[in-house]
This record gives sequence, C-alpha cells and structure tokens, in this order.
Amino acid sequence: METRAAVLWDSPAERPYAKTRPLSIETLRLDPPGDGEILVRIGAAGLCHSDLSVINGDRPRPLPMALGHEAAGVVEQVGRGVSDLEPGDHVVMVFVPSCGYCAPCQEGRAALCEPGAQANGAGTLLSGGLRLHRDDTDVKHHVGVSGFAERAVVSRRSAVKIDPEIPLPKAALFGCAVLTGMGAVVNTCGLRSGETVAVIGLGGVGLSAVLGAVAGGATEVIAVDLADHKLEFAERLGATATVNAGDPDAVDKIRRAAGKGVHHAIETAGVRQAFEMAYAVTRRGGQTVTASLANPDSYVSIQHVNLVAEERTVRGSYLGGGVPSRDIPRFMALWKQARLPVERLMTSEGSLDDINAGFDALAEGTTVRHVLHIG
Repeated sequence: METRAAVLWDSPAERPYAKTRPLSIETLRLDPPGDGEILVRIGAAGLCHSDLSVINGDRPRPLPMALGHEAAGVVEQVGRGVSDLEPGDHVVMVFVPSCGYCAPCQEGRAALCEPGAQANGAGTLLSGGLRLHRDDTDVKHHVGVSGFAERAVVSRRSAVKIDPEIPLPKAALFGCAVLTGMGAVVNTCGLRSGETVAVIGLGGVGLSAVLGAVAGGATEVIAVDLADHKLEFAERLGATATVNAGDPDAVDKIRRAAGKGVHHAIETAGVRQAFEMAYAVTRRGGQTVTASLANPDSYVSIQHVNLVAEERTVRGSYLGGGVPSRDIPRFMALWKQARLPVERLMTSEGSLDDINAGFDALAEGTTVRHVLHIG
C-alpha cells in the first residue's frame, strides 16, 4: 500500500518554512499491520510544538522521519492479536505507547513506559519494527504515530477508541494538547475546587490547562504569556486574570492576584525563564509543575533552602501524568457536556500540502492549533 506523508529529511531547518520546506510530502510504501498493530486512515492532525521542536533541532530525532503525533482517524485493518478493535472504529493516537507490562505501566504510569520510551527514541513502533519506506530507505516513525499522513500503521497500544460522534478534527486535539494540559491540572496537580492556578505559556497545551483549571473549579486562573493576543484569548476561555511575562513586575502581580502566590503553577513554555517564574509565583506549600519539553541543554536553578523551608513540590508532567485509555474518554465526556470547549483552540486549518506554512504560523505564535484535514 502507498500513503502520502510529511517527511523530515534534515534538521535543524531555517525559517520561513514555507520557503525552505523542511517537510516534503512524499509517497511512501506502507507495510500492512504486524502482530498487535492497526492500520488507521487519518482524518485530522494538529500541529504541535513537539513536532516543531524536531524541525528546529530542539529535540533531535533519527531521520528521515514522518512527523505528526496529535491525530485521529478510522481503523481500516487490524493485525493478528488485536481483538478489541475492528475496521470502522474511531481512534485517537497517543504519543507514548504503553506496553502494559513494565514496572511503570503496572504502577499505572503509562507515560513512563520503558519499552515505549525506547521505541520512541529509536523512531520505531512498539514492536521495534518500521512500516514506512521510500524506495530502499526506511523512514522512521515519530513517537510511534507519524500522523501527518493519509494512513498510518501504529501499535494497538498507541490508540484509544473513542465515540464516533465526536468529529475527528476536534478529537485529534485530545491526543496531545488536551491530554497534556488538562492532565497536568487533573492528574499531576490534583486540583481541588477553590485552589488557585497560574499557567505560564499559552500555546495549545497551556490553554488546555487554562480550560482544565476553569472546569476544575479553580477560584483564580492566572494566564501568563509574552503575547498580548494570547492573554486576551485566555480571558475568553475563562482566565480570571492575565499578566504579560515581560512586565518587570510580573511575579509580584501574579502573586498578588492569587493572594501570596498560587497553589499550582504550571509551566508549558519550554524555556528556563518561564520555569523560574512559575517557581517564583508558587505559594508556600504549593507545587510547581512543568509540562513542556525544553531543549536538552537547558537547565534551571532553584533555591535549595526555599524548597525545604516552604515545603515546595516540583514535578514534571508527561502525557498529562495519567492513563490515556482512561483520561481521553473522560475528558471527551466533559466536552460533550460543554464544559471543555476544545474546539476554541482550533484557530486555523489547512491541508497536508500546506503543512510548512502552518508551522510558520505556529513558530510565530499567530495560531494556537493549526489542524490539518487529511481524510
């Protein structure tokens, strides 16, 4: 079988991407699904900073690689051993396959699946196999998904079955932006009604965290970013206060808005200054959570005695700190109740052929989620 897919051959790439075209739309040979795998016709995929970080070199990956990890589609074929999915089922892809057997998986920490992390680092499916080829060249899989394509073969462990009534362009966002941002609020922070939250960095994940904090009953939801238009966007989503991160008094303003600091500060910008601001605005006894993937060469510094004397907590949150097969359906249930309006994050749309221009908009901060309509 053949499929058209967006392939990255070299990284880092220079902007503007619409001119340099780091992603080329290639016709690839796609092998049928192996044991424990499924073939999915992709309906929609969202452009995310995790994809951008591969293009700009912040997250080195083995190349060539077919990119895309936030995607939803319809099952067309199942491999041997797959008994709980069938052709016609709608699924959302997940960017960490969970084997179900390693120690983290048995502890309910699917994001830390050890075979999943190994496969993602190598650019293979969970089985270790490769299903994409151009002539004699193998093409790597992006975190087991490679969703910027007409069709994809993925591990059954990389897909969550969903309600077919949910439109695929909206459903795609639940695989990364919503799972990561909402999950950081619900799972990692364990937000309780009446607590206060600051979200620093208002991309798709950060704004999903804003939606999650509002839905979770936070009394103060303080949105922080360098871009005023994103602050205005966050207000429309329910943020109770906004602060421009470039303001010299930003830390004091955030702390005053929450009354001596927030219970939970969530950093989603992926830069050192944002994390340090998140730590600075966290109240005594509160927790600072980072849900971003910074450049591996980035380090942060915090005051040791402050961490102890104020009983602070610093936590990382990957894959929303939860279990996708549990969390995606329950977050979708909130959407169906009109309590989680994720469609408002879809600020631009396009086709697979327009993908490079879409990444320009993402890099420039002029779009929150650019969604590709594929199938």
